[in-house]
Amino acid sequence: MADLFQDEGAGPISGSETTPNTAPRPLADRLRPQTLSEVIGQSQVLGPEAPLGIMLASGTLSSLIFWGPPGVGKTTIARLLALETDLHFVQISAIFTGVPDLRKVFEAAKIRRQNGRGTLLFVDEIHRFNKAQQDGFLPYMEDGTILLVGATTENPSFELNAAVLSRAQVMVLERLDDADLEALSQRAEAELGKPLPLTASARATLHSMADGDGRALLNLIEQINAWKVAGDLGPEELGKRLMKRAAKYDKNGDEHYNLISALHKSVRGSDPDAALYWFARMLEGGEDPRYLARRFVRMAVEDIALADPNAQTVCLHAWETFERLGSPEGELALAQAVIYLALAPKTNAGYMAYKAARVAAKKTGSLMPPKHILNAPTSLMEEQGYGKGYDYDHSAEDGFSGQNYFPEGMKRPKFYEPVERGFERDLKKRVDYFAKLREKREGSE
Repeated sequence: MADLFQDEGAGPISGSETTPNTAPRPLADRLRPQTLSEVIGQSQVLGPEAPLGIMLASGTLSSLIFWGPPGVGKTTIARLLALETDLHFVQISAIFTGVPDLRKVFEAAKIRRQNGRGTLLFVDEIHRFNKAQQDGFLPYMEDGTILLVGATTENPSFELNAAVLSRAQVMVLERLDDADLEALSQRAEAELGKPLPLTASARATLHSMADGDGRALLNLIEQINAWKVAGDLGPEELGKRLMKRAAKYDKNGDEHYNLISALHKSVRGSDPDAALYWFARMLEGGEDPRYLARRFVRMAVEDIALADPNAQTVCLHAWETFERLGSPEGELALAQAVIYLALAPKTNAGYMAYKAARVAAKKTGSLMPPKHILNAPTSLMEEQGYGKGYDYDHSAEDGFSGQNYFPEGMKRPKFYEPVERGFERDLKKRVDYFAKLREKREGSE
């Protein structure tokens, strides 16, 4: 039986089979690798001792999820995998594909399989399928009707079904480094038949503009190739003619959480330069400064805490200053708060004490407070012993009675253990002082 959907989604490797020779082709398409050995970068996945290299050598390719930023070769590698394994290549996008389209793809794959050929189904932006749609792949993955290769820029742990992940290996593709971008530039120059009219420093600027995205680099090179210039351009001239690629940043995606994690840990690590860098990266990406102001208050509470109680005040004042001035002037107040937090003494003793107290509260949540610290507003409660034996601390020696305030029968825990840093050094002296007084009072009873 003929394959009813033979051409559906099955784009050619180079594009030359369907595009007339006279039609213009983008440089990125002309340079599309024809074999896996031509792929630039991703040696951690494609190398002979890397996961895909071992799979291909053993002839046992499994379903895969390619996770990585745009322009690093996810689609190209999927196409070449189909070519290397003699599987029919079908490409769909989760953005434009609905359930009826998926049914057609699966039916075509069934027919193809009956005719003795397997199908590599490449799903771009697979994370955009909802959970039910993702579940629809499972039976066809399990019976071998399709070999699924999904591509995503989002963290598969959060965006893909556990059932899909259990049937596929996740391959992490990395942004191209400077050496990869230079190799790609040289390949483009060979294809164009002439060197780029750029100085060495301008060439480095070009690579910086691409920001690890190979496709973006080739698009920029194609623009440069069309210019009519006399002599080589420097970085400043290049910057005037080209716009830098927008930073990869999604306020609701992985990059948002990656960058705020980097900022928080830089503050915790007392590195003001790194903290300012990640703060600036988030602002450049379009992050709401109010979100950052809230996070700074959290950092002050969580990581500086009582080692410098003034840190909270600094953050709140910076937030208020931003609200009054707005952007961009108000962002300077937030930057100064970042510096203050990074250089402040650090402690998490209060945070750990709070967590330990919550755990203890869950375990002993039904225990009553000791009767001597309960009020007795009625005679009945007074008869029950409420308030009996309570020592008023202000009337006690040193203003400290040393009474027990935990439930009767509960062993006294120690939640708060201040450190020898910042203001907590003074608090530690007070904790030790009251502990000795308490021990003295208990010994005299």
